[in-house]
Order: sequence, then C-alpha cells, then structure tokens
Amino acid sequence: MADTANSKVQAKVWLEPEQVEALRSACYQCGADYLQARNEAIITLLYDAGLRVGELVDVDVGMLRNDKNDLYLPADIQKDYPTDASPSAVTIGLDADTTRTISSYLNSRWKETEALFPSRSSDRMTTQAVRNMLSKVAVEAEIEPFDVEGGRRNPEDVTPHALRHSVAFRMLHEQKGNTMYDVRNRLRHRTIQTTERVYDHFRRV
Repeated sequence: MADTANSKVQAKVWLEPEQVEALRSACYQCGADYLQARNEAIITLLYDAGLRVGELVDVDVGMLRNDKNDLYLPADIQKDYPTDASPSAVTIGLDADTTRTISSYLNSRWKETEALFPSRSSDRMTTQAVRNMLSKVAVEAEIEPFDVEGGRRNPEDVTPHALRHSVAFRMLHEQKGNTMYDVRNRLRHRTIQTTERVYDHFRRV
C-alpha cells in the first residue's frame, strides 16, 4: 500500500542534504515549543534509517538499543513489502548525529509514553499527523524538492516517503562507494529489482 494517495508524486520527489538540514532548523521556527525537538527527531530518524511512515509511528522507545546507537525493528511493524514474503526483524545502525538528536529529545520529552513519538492528544502519533507536521515544516522552510523531470516541486510535496527517497539519493550521490545493494539493504526492499526500478533515475541525476 502506498505511503499516501499521492504516490505518483512521491516516487519522483527527493531532497538534497542541505534541504534536510533546513527542515531540521525550521522545526524550531514553527509549532508548539514542546513539540519542536520531537519534530526534529522525527525528520532526523526518517532521513537516517529510511523508515516508512507506518514503521516510524510504531517505533517504541524500547526499540532503541546500544545507548540509542541502534534501532531494532521487529518483523511485525515493518510495512509495505513489495511481495507477500514475510519480513524479518532487523537492527539498523544509526548515525551519531541521529543518536544525539534522539537522546536530546528524550531527555526533555514532555510526555512519557511507550511510543517514541507521542502527539498532543494521544500516546502515539498517527501517520497523518507525521505527514501534516512535515508539510508544515517544509512550508516554513520554503523547501522545493527536486523531481525526476529536472524541475522543482512545492513544499507541500515534501512527505515522509520523499525523505525515504532522499536517503537513496544521499547514499548514491553524497557518500562514496555505495551501490544499489547498499541502498536496498538500508531501505529493506525485498529484491534488488525493486531498488533498481525505483532509483535507477538517480544514476542520471
């Protein structure tokens, strides 16, 4: 199932690293003060681990392991596999900056919940709440994501799945030595063919 109804746009839209940094900074320019660190942690984790939004909202604090350097994803919260094959539990190593950002957020979190990311009114955010937050922050930061036709899109086109695509762009363009197999492993595609189909155009960007 697609991340949102607008999957045609999402499959073509991504951000470059400096745009993600602008998103993170914009978290402290909009929204309630007590939600700002949470919002930055969400963006940072999405952009590092390449989580699907349905996975992100199911992450619990207890899934952070090894002093928050690793994220353990049980099989039952992994979403949207391209085949009917069952996913396996995985451990994702997190970047040091991600670990620091999440630790800072948890040290000042306004609500103690099992879920890593609660909302104002609930102990766990919904996928739509994450999308709404990200769109609001992108508008504040005036982010215009890139698209496969060589143009730019509107801030409202910045979605959790666009950040997932941005992970692939970063790995293939900003970090030397990565291959499509590395992208596949990070994004947990069932087959390399899925990775190549979705991201082949990055070879020509």
